[in-house]
Parts: sequence; C-alpha cells; structure tokens
Amino acid sequence: MDFNKIIELASYTLPALVTGIVAYRFFELHIKNNDKKRAFLLNKQAHTESLPIRLQAYERMTLFLERINLTKLLIRVAPISSAKHDYENYLIDHIEQEFEHNLTQQIYVSEECWTIITTAKNATIQMIRKATMSDKIENADKLREVILNELLEKQSPSNAALSFIKNEVADLWY
Repeated sequence: MDFNKIIELASYTLPALVTGIVAYRFFELHIKNNDKKRAFLLNKQAHTESLPIRLQAYERMTLFLERINLTKLLIRVAPISSAKHDYENYLIDHIEQEFEHNLTQQIYVSEECWTIITTAKNATIQMIRKATMSDKIENADKLREVILNELLEKQSPSNAALSFIKNEVADLWY
C-alpha cells in the first residue's frame, strides 16, 4: 500500500513540477525580453536626443577647421607688425584660441575624429613654423606670400580633416 501512495503522490507532484519549471522558464524569458526591449527603447531615445548635440559638435569642428585653414587664416588675420616672428606667434595664437574654444566638442565626436582634428591643427602650426625658419623670409608679408604659395602645391591640413568629418557624419545616418 505504501507503494501505491508513492505512485499516487508522484502522479500529482510530477505534473506540478513540470508545469512549475515551464512557467518559470516562460517568465524568465519574458522578463529578459522586456529588459532587452526597455534597453533598446532607452538607447533609441538617447540616440534621438544626442544626435542634434553630436551634429552641432561636428558643425563646430567644421567651423574650427575652416577658420584654421591657412589660406583663409592668412587672409583674415593681417600682420600686426612687419616682424615675421611676431606674425608667426600671432597666427599660432589665433589657432590655439580657436582650438581651446572648441575643446569640449571632443566628447561628442569619435576618438579617431578628434585625433585627426588635433593632427590637422598641429600640422597647420608646423607649416607656419617651418616657413618662418627660412632665412629668405625677412618680414611678415613675405611669410604670408611663401605660405600661400606653398598651399598652391599642396592642400591645407584642415582639408583632410574636413573630409573625415563629412564621412563620419554621413555614417551617423546609417
């Protein structure tokens, strides 16, 4: 008789255990799916809210690169004296001030983009310094002329960075 009771108990317990395990797995999957859905929606909302800020950062960095483009910089910033070293320092100060004004934008652009922007800035400064070292250049006006002539042969460092920004912004849409 004990054996019959055990079988009867098992016949009630086993289906209850199977039902409990199935219900547990179902709710576990349901909760995981809800968590994934919630995370997706939060990510989508964050992306929607951050996209305008990121685009604004790319716009500001584009403006920065346009402002340090040597052709435009040399036309916009006239020499303050005839000394070539004074003009060199004046141009570099302009570039550094523009850069410092936009430092916070680095948190909105990719690391690679920021590196390319800083490389363009540093290459622009190097072009100015390299031209100033020439003994053939006696004054600020001659320095301007030499740098502008050099830019006829090769492009400004900011142009390559601008191309990278355009490609990165285009990737934001896909």
